[in-house]
Amino acid sequence: MATQKLYAGAKLREMRTRLDLTQKAFAAKLGVSLPYLNQMENNNRPVSTTVVLALAQEFGMDVTELSAGDSERLVSDMREAMADPVFADDPPPLADLRLTASNAPALARAFLTLHRAYRQTHERLASLDEALGREDARIQASPWEEVRDFFHYCDNYIDAVDRAAERFAGEADVRTAALSALETAGITVQMAEMTGLRGYDAASKTLRLSNRTAPSTQVFQLLLQVALLAQNDLLEATLDFARFQTSEARAIAKIGLANYFAGAALMPYARFLSAAQDCRHDLELLATRFGASIEQVAHRLSTLQRPGAKGIPFFFVRVDQAGTITKRHSATRLQFARFGGACPLWNVHRAFETPGRFLRQLAETPDGVRYISLARDVSKPGGSFGSPVRRYAIALGCEVRHADALVYADSLDVTNASAYEPIGISCRICERKDCHQRSVPPLERRLSIDANARGVLPYEVS
Repeated sequence: MATQKLYAGAKLREMRTRLDLTQKAFAAKLGVSLPYLNQMENNNRPVSTTVVLALAQEFGMDVTELSAGDSERLVSDMREAMADPVFADDPPPLADLRLTASNAPALARAFLTLHRAYRQTHERLASLDEALGREDARIQASPWEEVRDFFHYCDNYIDAVDRAAERFAGEADVRTAALSALETAGITVQMAEMTGLRGYDAASKTLRLSNRTAPSTQVFQLLLQVALLAQNDLLEATLDFARFQTSEARAIAKIGLANYFAGAALMPYARFLSAAQDCRHDLELLATRFGASIEQVAHRLSTLQRPGAKGIPFFFVRVDQAGTITKRHSATRLQFARFGGACPLWNVHRAFETPGRFLRQLAETPDGVRYISLARDVSKPGGSFGSPVRRYAIALGCEVRHADALVYADSLDVTNASAYEPIGISCRICERKDCHQRSVPPLERRLSIDANARGVLPYEVS
C-alpha cells in the first residue's frame, strides 16, 4: 500500500507564526530552501520526512499533530452545510472543499459560521419568530451549538483543565479528596431525597446530592462542584480564551468545563491511559477500577489526546430513542452529522433492542475507511416508581487498524471484507447508490425516475 502524502501547510504557517519566525529563518532551522518551505506552506508540496524529523528535533513538536488537525472535520462540516437546498443548483466539488479546509481553514470556519447564521434566521422566519424586529436581534449561533463547536475543534481535550484534574486526584481516593476539599471550603454535604442530581446553596454553603443516583454519579457531582468552586479561576481563564459570543454560551461552556474536570479527576490521564492499555480497553473493567459508569469511561477514552501521550483515536456518540445525537466527538476521520440523527445502519440504534449488552460492528464508510464500533444502551432510571427513565445509547469506536488493542475485536474476522457493514454520516452527503435506508437523495448525484418501475426507493441514483 502506498504511503499517503502529508499536506500540512496551514499547520506549518501556524507554527511559524507562533514562533515569530520569518519564512527565511524557519526554512533555515528546518534545513530546507526558502522556495521549498513556501511550496509546503501553500500545499504545493507535501511535508517531507526531513522536515518532519526537523520539527521533532528542533522544536520538540508532536508530529502526529500535523495529520490530526481540523481538515477532515472541516470537510465533513462543509459537506453537510452544502447539503442545504440553497446550494442545490451548483454545489462545489469535494476536491474544492478539501482544498479550502487544507489551505484556508479560517475561511472554512467563517463559511460555517455564516451558514449557521443563515439557518438560524431561516428557522426564525419559518416559525414566525419576531426576534428580527427586536433591537437585540444580532444573528448568531445558538449558545448550545457554539459550545459544542468549541469542544469539537479543541479535539475534546482541554490540556490545562485535564492536568489540573490529574494533580487534584493524585494517588488518593478521589471521593475522599473531593469531600476533603469541600470540607476545607466550609461546605456541608448532605444526601437527600430530591428530583435533581445536585443542588448547591451558596448562602448556607450546603451541597445536596440525590440519594437515588448511582455512586459513580454522586462522586462525579462532588467533583463537578469542586471544579466550580476550587478551580473557578482556571475555568474563567479558559472561557476568556474561547471568546464566546453570548453570556449564555459562556455559562453552558463553564458547566461543560466543570464536567470535563470531574471526568478527568475521576479517571486521571496517565493512570487511566495505562489501565486502558493494560486491559485492552475493557469498559467494564475500567468502570469497576475507577468507580465510574460505562458512559463516563467511554467518554473519557475519547478525550485521550494529550500531545506526546495520545491514546487510541476514538469516536464517541450518544443518541436518544429518536436517533438524535445528544453528545458527539471524533478524534478519527469519522465525523458526525451536525444536525439531525446518525446513519440508521449503525449499530448504536440497535442497542435499544438489547439492553445491558454490548453490540459489536465492523463498519465501512463511503470513503473506504473501516471501523470497529461498540454500542450499548445506557438507560438512567429515575430512582422511584413513576419517575421518568432517560433512555440513551452510546457508541465507541476506532479505525480497525487498532483492533489488536481492543478486547472487543477478539473473534471478529477483521480481514474479511464482507464482514463490514456499509454506514454513512448523513443521507445528503452519503454517495451510496443502493442503501435501503436512504431518506433523501445524495447532494452530488443526479436522479433517474421511472414511473413504470419501483425498487426500494422511488428513484435511482445515477
